[in-house]
Amino acid sequence: MKRILMVAVLLLAVCVVPSHLVRAQSPNANPNRDEAAIRATITAQVEAWNRADVDAFMQAYEDSPETTFIGTTLRKGYKPILERYKANYSTREQMGTLSFTELDIRLLPGTCGKSEMALVTGRFHLERTARGEAKKDDGIFSLVWRKGPLGWKIILDHTS
Repeated sequence: MKRILMVAVLLLAVCVVPSHLVRAQSPNANPNRDEAAIRATITAQVEAWNRADVDAFMQAYEDSPETTFIGTTLRKGYKPILERYKANYSTREQMGTLSFTELDIRLLPGTCGKSEMALVTGRFHLERTARGEAKKDDGIFSLVWRKGPLGWKIILDHTS
């Protein structure tokens, strides 16, 4: 019984220690690895967009009915967001070439100091020769990412 109590106290102590100390000591909490994973996913998104592959671009989003996109309207659900992209950017000329700048990634510590959520902000630019329903070529965005069994995924996208 004493042994179980001691283990429980140790586990509680680890979860109460300030997150910056836990991250420095825990092999499971590696902010550099998490940030690199998010940056790699963003790079894959740009590459997918620039080859006009909306389905691959959307792989960064969590396939959930709760995934949210806020632009001129609010869309909820992976499939409605995918359909919006396909309708608004229906040709290679409408998609053009995408670039992101001023990326800022903030990892948010969760349980026991592990990063479970991240906020990403930045700017986008589209260099293109045609426009469909989507008229903006430049803007800003904020993304909420969640780390789950399939890695880091976007759960909320606010682009304006």
